[in-house]
Amino acid sequence: MGQDDAPPQVRHRLADRLYHWSMAASVIALGATAFLPMVGLRFDWVPIHWIAGVVLVAAVLFHLWRVFGVHGLRAMNPGPDDAREVLRRAAGRPLDGLAPAKYDALQKGMHLAAALAVLAASGTGLVMLAKIDTTFWRRNPAILADQTWGVIYVVHGAAAMALLFLVLVHVYFALIPGHRAYLRAMLTGRGPELARKAQE
Repeated sequence: MGQDDAPPQVRHRLADRLYHWSMAASVIALGATAFLPMVGLRFDWVPIHWIAGVVLVAAVLFHLWRVFGVHGLRAMNPGPDDAREVLRRAAGRPLDGLAPAKYDALQKGMHLAAALAVLAASGTGLVMLAKIDTTFWRRNPAILADQTWGVIYVVHGAAAMALLFLVLVHVYFALIPGHRAYLRAMLTGRGPELARKAQE
């Protein structure tokens, strides 16, 4: 039986799929509460926004624990073969001779870009919690100077726009026929063991 005929392997464990979908739900809630008021839809968006942000931070912390405590960094870290893969794809050359990998170079690049955007939005969002009243604390915007708040808002907004773009790209690639096996794997856990095979 050839590699393409092999039964699907476990690609994503349940805990990792739950993380992915909880992160997706919180990012959608954050995007909706951030951008819908800008187009004229008025509602009390601040409580939903900060609660979704805290859920996102909790999901990221859970993911980091899974990375460092369960999976390790090796599968998602870009390496020399990933650079060779990008160069060969750009030149239209075959990928033979590259080490097999669970994630190909483009998937790793997408993950890195999303990680940077989420960390920037989350980090600045946590600081911005000082500007709102909640059941747990009273607002205290005086913790930072106005100029520093300006930088925080610019970074937060830029990270949010980058994340919006990355979500659209992610959904597009999840839905195209050649990538649907990865979407199924994120729903069921079972899918292609390798995104970059030994020979193509």
